[in-house]
Amino acid sequence: MFKWIPAELHTHTLHSDGKQTLEELAQSAKNLGLECIAITDHNTQSALADQERVQRQFGVPIISGMEWTTFYGHMLTLGVERFIDWRVLGPDDIHEGIWQVHEQGGIAGLAHPFRIGSPICTGCFWEYTIQDWHEVDYIEVWSTLMPSIKRDSQRAFAMWTDLLNQGYRITAVSGRDWHVSKPDDALPAVTYLGVHDETEQQESLADQAVEAIRLGSVSVTMGPLLTMSAQINDSDKRYGIGECVELAVEDSLSVTVQLDVETRAAHYNLEPQNLRLLLTSAQGVCSETYIPAQSGEYTLSLQDPTGKGWVRAELYGYMEDCVTMIAFTNPMYIT
Repeated sequence: MFKWIPAELHTHTLHSDGKQTLEELAQSAKNLGLECIAITDHNTQSALADQERVQRQFGVPIISGMEWTTFYGHMLTLGVERFIDWRVLGPDDIHEGIWQVHEQGGIAGLAHPFRIGSPICTGCFWEYTIQDWHEVDYIEVWSTLMPSIKRDSQRAFAMWTDLLNQGYRITAVSGRDWHVSKPDDALPAVTYLGVHDETEQQESLADQAVEAIRLGSVSVTMGPLLTMSAQINDSDKRYGIGECVELAVEDSLSVTVQLDVETRAAHYNLEPQNLRLLLTSAQGVCSETYIPAQSGEYTLSLQDPTGKGWVRAELYGYMEDCVTMIAFTNPMYIT
């Protein structure tokens, strides 16, 4: 059975510069309705020594990870059990490090690529040379709290869109960069991962979470869950987020967008309003409509779908005293 699990993919503990133990992080995640977290301490995986015990205690699956924290950028690695020494890598050979991550079955992604760099935050701005974007698994396009209004997140989102337009298939995620929890924290975004609920084993769910990112089965939101599926002509086959839709010239494509405002509803406030729902593609906005801020399904037909390249859903509205992007899906790819 297919389901969407809310996850946080960028966290820190006392083992690096966080102000929380692994237990405190897992408890906070559970309190926020998160069903999976990734531990990405700076240049260490020592917190993972307690991974299995904390998973059993709090019932929150933990993805093994690390944030490579260097002078030239921060790279997140997930699904990697053995330490990889990034210190031998210079600004022009990051691909050697990515290859070692992939060799272990893990994935690699850019963390907050447009965060302010030196001298305020040395290495936070991405400066590594990417010779082949096909080798990059994901980009943290939304970073920190209330990310959609942050200039660095907007730049990262635009870079990701440009890479999609160039034909690269790279997954977009959010990352809280979670160092500490405070009662007056602004709203964080959540990354929903599409997994097949085939087992109740937490370790297996963590593995499926990594695979969901690899495949692009991901939706990002500051509130309601936004998903979509597509159907060619009147066929029974449905295509999901991250999948490739092969079309003939004469084919029509209908996209059904699902909005779920019940899941994790206690953890955000979405006032009654009309929300702006867009379908965007490599050709720009291809459909626009307004929908109520309540759960529902909305089916939209695409004109000339073979020329779109990719299509994703975006949701805009009023939230936390701002009119902003609230949620977006990763694309389906059209060939």
